[in-house]
Amino acid sequence: MSGLQERLTDGLYGLGWGTVKKLPEPVAVRLGTTIADATWKRRGPLVRRLESNYARVVPDASPERLAELSRAGMRSYLRYWMESFRLPAWSEQRIRTGFAPDDLHHLTDGLAAGQGVILALPHLANWDLAGAWVTTELKTPFTTVAERLKPESLYDRFVAYREGLGMEVLPHNGGTAFGTLARRLRDGGLVCLVADRDLSASGVEVDFFGEPTRMPAGPALLAQQTGALLLPVTLWYDDSPVMRGRVHPPVEVPQSGTRAEKTSVMTQALADAFATGIADHPEDWHMLQRLWLADLDPAKDPERTSKESSEDPEKGRP
Repeated sequence: MSGLQERLTDGLYGLGWGTVKKLPEPVAVRLGTTIADATWKRRGPLVRRLESNYARVVPDASPERLAELSRAGMRSYLRYWMESFRLPAWSEQRIRTGFAPDDLHHLTDGLAAGQGVILALPHLANWDLAGAWVTTELKTPFTTVAERLKPESLYDRFVAYREGLGMEVLPHNGGTAFGTLARRLRDGGLVCLVADRDLSASGVEVDFFGEPTRMPAGPALLAQQTGALLLPVTLWYDDSPVMRGRVHPPVEVPQSGTRAEKTSVMTQALADAFATGIADHPEDWHMLQRLWLADLDPAKDPERTSKESSEDPEKGRP
């Protein structure tokens, strides 16, 4: 990304947080839907990639059904952004009533036991809203990580945004991040990690909707090293303004095997839980990048891979 593109991107995000949060909610909703539909109609590489990913999730879907899913997916994705731009202006009551999780006892029991809890989520619906709900309703701060962005000012915007919601944010590429997360867990704290996309290219290979991909090893390794509870979480939107969610049962640490073998088993269990939530609500899975190993070989289409990377909308959504 050139310096001009970086400044433009930073300016657009700044405009979103500075302007969209001041709009009445119905206006922001209509704006998000309008942008989503216009983007979908252009049929650019990101929309085509979204449809390609949905084809893995719903393998028997017709082209017409995939088009319907991608349109709904873009609307869900823009709902995420409209909500995120407006979250800093939401009242505590609006945050409390904006999210309704099922099986919350897995989280609250773990926190009450003081053993530390890791929440691992895929890119479903709006994890920022879920995080704000945890800090507001449960009065529980937590630690997360964020990818280092360019320009630095854009990274600073995201850090300030999430810290304003009560999160402690660590840089993803910092060598001390894992150690800090481990300390927070040993102290009985809460760590939240989005974990369906490997940013390091050195993750654990898992089977995901019948094909291999890689997911980060961090959640499983942290659970093994600290004794923290590892809980998958899936989120979804319904027809109301309320986002729904489910806290899944804990992923157990295997009794035997090497650390690598245990990590592989645990990461596969996370992938299976993620797949359950994504299959139930594919339109709320905002995966607009290549994910499966079969799609990640740049030799197959280096020009398109480069173009998708340069247009990656997930920068800042770690």
